[in-house]
Amino acid sequence: MTEYKVSYAPPSGRPLGTNLTFKICTKIAIPVLNLVGKKQWRGAEKIPKSGRVIVASNHVSYLDVLFLTHFLFRNGRAPRYIGKEGVFKVPVIGKILLAAGQVPVVRESKDASKALGHAVKLLEAGHALGVYPEGTLTRDPNGWPMVAKTGLARLAILTKSPVIPIAQWGSQIVMPTYEKKIKFFPRTPIKILVGDPLDLSQWYGKENDPVALTEATAFVMRAITDLLEQLRGEKRPVEIFDPHTSDLPRTGNFKKKR
Repeated sequence: MTEYKVSYAPPSGRPLGTNLTFKICTKIAIPVLNLVGKKQWRGAEKIPKSGRVIVASNHVSYLDVLFLTHFLFRNGRAPRYIGKEGVFKVPVIGKILLAAGQVPVVRESKDASKALGHAVKLLEAGHALGVYPEGTLTRDPNGWPMVAKTGLARLAILTKSPVIPIAQWGSQIVMPTYEKKIKFFPRTPIKILVGDPLDLSQWYGKENDPVALTEATAFVMRAITDLLEQLRGEKRPVEIFDPHTSDLPRTGNFKKKR
């Protein structure tokens, strides 16, 4: 198994958490993102300018993380993510991600539990941690958030970190779910809406209680979905798609495996 050198250094620079590699990457990526997307951002003032924080969002496209990072970077924070190991094995790109402070983890394996330890250390150092609670791109046929994993709730409860809900919409038009073709023209509105910080204090001390973790997870996902309803101008479905009871594979491109 590959061993990676992970940095837990406290965030520094401007935006907070940036480093040379991160800045170089943004110099390249941001012009491309601006080329394909029109920013429609609201609620940036709710992102803390310093200190540990978890930003939690829905997940509809491979491009989500780039647009969310762009949003956070332009509003004072250079975030960290716990990403799937496969991306870090891509020549050159993997080394760049590591140098930019991102952390690999093997999903759906015994080593996946290490993600919690990495995340705790990053938050204790004072970073902004970006999290997609569903753990993968949504399997809901209409792009609504699924029933999520409980890792985010466990992390937030354990570290007592503030959780900021965020909804994204539009990236799935630029790059449809589980596709890699980019639509350049016309430019697509990229909508991001930030909600108020969530209070998870009623679950503090219950990081090992499965019922509490399920409740806290649903609480966070409800807030994200409420924001997405505003962005889409639509109501969520009554029944939330549950990947745990679906016959679709838990991770990976389910469209290829049907």
